[in-house]
Amino acid sequence: MKRAAGVYPVIGFVDAAGKAHKLSEFKGKVVVMNLWATWCAPCQKEMPTLAILQKGFGAKPIAIVPVSIDSKAAVDKAKAFIAANKPLPFFHDDEGALSPALKPAVEGYPTSFVYDRKGNLYGVVQGEADWASPGIKALLEKLAKG
Repeated sequence: MKRAAGVYPVIGFVDAAGKAHKLSEFKGKVVVMNLWATWCAPCQKEMPTLAILQKGFGAKPIAIVPVSIDSKAAVDKAKAFIAANKPLPFFHDDEGALSPALKPAVEGYPTSFVYDRKGNLYGVVQGEADWASPGIKALLEKLAKG
């Protein structure tokens, strides 16, 4: 994970019902915001590991926030893909504005941004990761305590 500086982006996204959300709603939790798409093979491979990670945290102050960057025409396919990776919630960048607004710049997909409980950017993972690995789980739990 590349260390980086920054805070929550101000650009939001929507949930499965179309309700608007921003990362600032998750303040007080460690947040892993994962940008993904159904057309992205590494994203498809990585998503089950994010689901395993989410299952392992239960009530801990850690939130996995997968945000689909699929087109509006492909949103139903994206919803079905997330539904197959429970307990992950569905979020969608319906305006295509989130990726270009993020710092550091998104270089490809998947890309994950890890924020601490205060909303500060801890690090960025460009490309596929095994989010179910013990090392990542331990890091996120450490951030959740701090």
